[in-house]
Amino acid sequence: MIKQALISVSDKTGVLDFARALSAMGVNILSTGGTAKLLADNGVPVTEVADYTGFPEMLDGRVKTLHPKVHGGILARRDFPEHMAKLEEHNIPTIDMVVVNLYPFQATVAKDTCTLDDAIENIDIGGPAMLRSSAKNHKDVVVICDPSDYGVVLAEMKTTDNAPGYVSYETRFMLAKKVYAHTAQYDGAIANYLSSLGPDRSHATRSSYPQTLNVHFEKVQDMRYGENPHQSAAFYRDLAPVKGALANYRQLQGKELSFNNIADADAAWECVKSMGGFDQPAACVIIKHANPCGVALGVNAADAYKRALQTDPTSAFGGIIAFNVEVDAAAATELAKLFVEVLIAPSFSAEAKQILSAKQNVRLLEIPLGDGVNGMDFKRVGGGLLVQSADAKNVLLADLKVVTKLQPTPQQLQDLMFAWRVAKYVKSNAIVFCGNNMTLGVGAGQMSRIDSARIASIKAQNAGLTLAGSAVASDAFFPFRDGLDVVVDAGATCVIQPGGSMRDQEVIDAADERGVVMLYTGTRHFRH
Repeated sequence: MIKQALISVSDKTGVLDFARALSAMGVNILSTGGTAKLLADNGVPVTEVADYTGFPEMLDGRVKTLHPKVHGGILARRDFPEHMAKLEEHNIPTIDMVVVNLYPFQATVAKDTCTLDDAIENIDIGGPAMLRSSAKNHKDVVVICDPSDYGVVLAEMKTTDNAPGYVSYETRFMLAKKVYAHTAQYDGAIANYLSSLGPDRSHATRSSYPQTLNVHFEKVQDMRYGENPHQSAAFYRDLAPVKGALANYRQLQGKELSFNNIADADAAWECVKSMGGFDQPAACVIIKHANPCGVALGVNAADAYKRALQTDPTSAFGGIIAFNVEVDAAAATELAKLFVEVLIAPSFSAEAKQILSAKQNVRLLEIPLGDGVNGMDFKRVGGGLLVQSADAKNVLLADLKVVTKLQPTPQQLQDLMFAWRVAKYVKSNAIVFCGNNMTLGVGAGQMSRIDSARIASIKAQNAGLTLAGSAVASDAFFPFRDGLDVVVDAGATCVIQPGGSMRDQEVIDAADERGVVMLYTGTRHFRH
């Protein structure tokens, strides 16, 4: 039974209503500083911790709850007679609930105006100590660090199935686990920040890569297996939601997502999100084994899908398909004709859901569109971790440099920009033929760029698509003219690439000799 609660919060969301409900159930409330003032000003009976301990807050509030009367009341085992006898000897009542959230360290250091002193003063000491003490003794103490849990606890305390003020052990244990995750994240943020500071300890010149790196994610689900059946796996997401990211998905139907489903779905979703700004509003991306095998724009979802499917209908079988617009009945009717693992869209119409419900194994994912990107990308290697910033750069028309004698037409510019956006999501070495806002041939993941060029043209031939007048994107520079000759021989009339090779001039001369347009982006998009 909860007889006494200590409430001291930085985030005061919902705390007034929660305290009122506790008080109405006869719970005595202890509090500090601004929280105590808020409760008292709103008529909630409250005892200041300084009055409770008989020792005033000191050192500008740095010391207020670090007192035996606080921690003794929290940590005493109720089932240990010697613990209870010691509390009675020193006149220390038990504290049965602790409601604490911490100084806003992460919000403080996110500000451009933050100083080292600001950061240091927002390192909470008493709060983590109380949270850890309470979580350690969760068998006897209910501990809450997240305002979203107020309702859960009150619901149990009010239930008529148990004694008034009862909170189950399952809930206490869940809350304790949440506390240790929260304090670990908090301490990790402090360590990351302080170890990012250089010799001058300046906030403005701190490194993006701290000397110690602490990362925290929460588990979404266990997977049946990893990339292969002999590997175990789980899916985790960022603690702070990334706007528009795959991890925000809502599954409407279908089997449980697999490890490979999620990896491929992320590639499809990131690619389709990048397709805005062209003259046709709908985009469709078909992914197979982490590579786009068809990308197209259209006047609607059905049109975009049918055009994307033309690139490589064989590879599309068992693929993952993403749209940047709602999937309606017309699109769903077309999609139902193909075996698909996952369909992704911002929304599905009621008619589309009805049509696709006949294929219960198909996983339907709704994800709100958004332009958020991961802060960092990680790649595990033997005994270590590679960390880099996300490849979030999108080349604009103003960034392009025409390096050939021929200038691009407006249609060629659009085709080249479309091809470049697709190439960003193709495994290196990447060569992508496009025309009229659709892919025509994709060459991915080859050890030589010339082989990727050959494969892309073969893919187009196999699909019955002509490459005459097509645009080609290469994710990195052509090291020799031979790769350019292959794409021109296949029918390309314009090429976009980063430039930067020792033989750039040789390749430019070859383009002029062959009578094609070539643009440099100045940006490479390796994808390994």
